[in-house]
Amino acid sequence: MSEETVPQQGGTGQPKGLLQQMEELMAALNADLSALDADLQAAGSDRGVVEEGQAG
Repeated sequence: MSEETVPQQGGTGQPKGLLQQMEELMAALNADLSALDADLQAAGSDRGVVEEGQAG
């Protein structure tokens, strides 16, 4: 593999294990989803939520 496709590891020089990478990605995803949920709830409370049966 080239250096362009493999990110360089900083700090201790020890490469991260796959499990650690997955945990970090899941934590980031969870934070993003929590922020999205908060944004959607705020938008829904501002406009009022239309239920599925009433749309259309």
